[in-house]
Amino acid sequence: MNVTAIVVAAGKGRRFRSKFPKLLSKINSVPVITCSLKALDTHPLIKDIIVVVSPENEKLICNEIKITRFKKIKKIVGGGRTRQDSVRNGLAVIGNRTDMVLIHDAARPFINKDMISLVIKEAKKSGASCLGVPVKATIKSVKMSKHQGVKENMVEETLDRSKLWEAQTPQVFRKELILKAYSKAGIKVTDDASLVERLGVGVRMVMGSYFNIKITTPEDLIIARAIPYKSELRIKS
Repeated sequence: MNVTAIVVAAGKGRRFRSKFPKLLSKINSVPVITCSLKALDTHPLIKDIIVVVSPENEKLICNEIKITRFKKIKKIVGGGRTRQDSVRNGLAVIGNRTDMVLIHDAARPFINKDMISLVIKEAKKSGASCLGVPVKATIKSVKMSKHQGVKENMVEETLDRSKLWEAQTPQVFRKELILKAYSKAGIKVTDDASLVERLGVGVRMVMGSYFNIKITTPEDLIIARAIPYKSELRIKS
């Protein structure tokens, strides 16, 4: 079974509010993107890796990849206007021998061998799986309205959190399934499983970790730096 990993590293990072690329920000001296790539590069089930980068950060990320000497990175391709476009660019260059595709956001540095193994195992059974965690907070559906010319956020309903999970990456799919999902994509989505769901295909949810955070804002980086580098919830060295 050949698993190709597509690592999405093409985000603009606007919410990070820094001129320095967030993926090269360091957690205990290790760049964020290096954490994700190391976990995938050393995993026995991953055969090759495609990294999708933005033109603005391509040179810096390529330099980091060269320094670290990853063995499985086969291609580095340019990203698109949206995350969805970037994944599509990655899918366009996967090899004919690929059986399954793992898609991961480079901004999630805390994946480890066990998480990768579990999500691949479930996708092998069902064709599609993603990591996630049950929602802890109370979630409310809110609608913007106006009252006497003033904008107000009005609660529509409180959702049943027992059925709600926060989706994470990696997400893994049979190659033919994810290619079909993207070929029929008619809407904008924020994760790849959404497109597979629209085909009427069930996606298995695999228990991830609450430490598998996505670094989006400066506050997220502060939290990430509080997680012990050698924790079993992180990369296993």
